[in-house]
Amino acid sequence: MRPEPEVISSSNKILIVYLSRTNNTKTIAEIIQSNVGGTLVALELQKPYPENYQATVRQVAEENGSGYLPPLKTRIDSIQNYDVVFVGFPTWGMQLPPPMKSFLKQYDLSGKIVIPFNTNGGYGIGSSFQTVKELCTNSNVLEGFTMRGGSERDGVLLAIKDEKKREAEGKVKEWLRSINELKRLIK
Repeated sequence: MRPEPEVISSSNKILIVYLSRTNNTKTIAEIIQSNVGGTLVALELQKPYPENYQATVRQVAEENGSGYLPPLKTRIDSIQNYDVVFVGFPTWGMQLPPPMKSFLKQYDLSGKIVIPFNTNGGYGIGSSFQTVKELCTNSNVLEGFTMRGGSERDGVLLAIKDEKKREAEGKVKEWLRSINELKRLIK
């Protein structure tokens, strides 16, 4: 039996930044961390979104329409010390959520490996991975990971648990092995 390849060498400093409203994306971030190590950071807003789902949907639609980027409470003072940055987020309105856009515009990730991951309510990634590439033009953006999580609209919040979490662990490991192969081809 062949040992599993290391996806990212231990010499690379890894940051895993995620936005998670229902903890599905947080669960994927934790699975990634358990496989590659690194520092786990939750994106928090200076003014959190409303608890009410429909109010949040309206606010996000307004932000996407106007281009407004909500100010972040989260601060990462040592971004220059990281070589690899995983960015995780749910799909909101078929787009990259405004707080993740805020993060990607606020921090210079030039020269870094950027790796997106996503959870969604069943509609997929929308334009989110493309937006990550557009906002990280001077970075090496690798193939992203996506998995269906919950559907807050339907009252299904944390869906990646128990058997679904074990399935996610297997899928994340498979994805991490595949991007390791991509990294070898890119170098």
